[in-house]
Amino acid sequence: MNELLTSFLSAIGFAWWVEITTDDPRCVYYFGPFPNKKDAQTYQGGYIEDLEREGATHIKIDVKRCKPSNLTVYDEKADAGFNKMSGVLSSQY
Repeated sequence: MNELLTSFLSAIGFAWWVEITTDDPRCVYYFGPFPNKKDAQTYQGGYIEDLEREGATHIKIDVKRCKPSNLTVYDEKADAGFNKMSGVLSSQY
């Protein structure tokens, strides 16, 4: 019954999600859906631990109602700029 409610809330954009933004890598992650804010907050610590273990830095958390179209949004432009920069630096040495 709880899964049915969560699916319905997700379909109409009223489910709760844990949105986690990191600076390195520059990504936005969505974890969920959850039927209520309390459930989302209960699980957010585990997601943060996993990302920290993977080396993510500057982690920001927001628990909110939304309907993400992608569960992971990776900022390729930020990485492309970094790769160009590191390529320039490495070619100088």
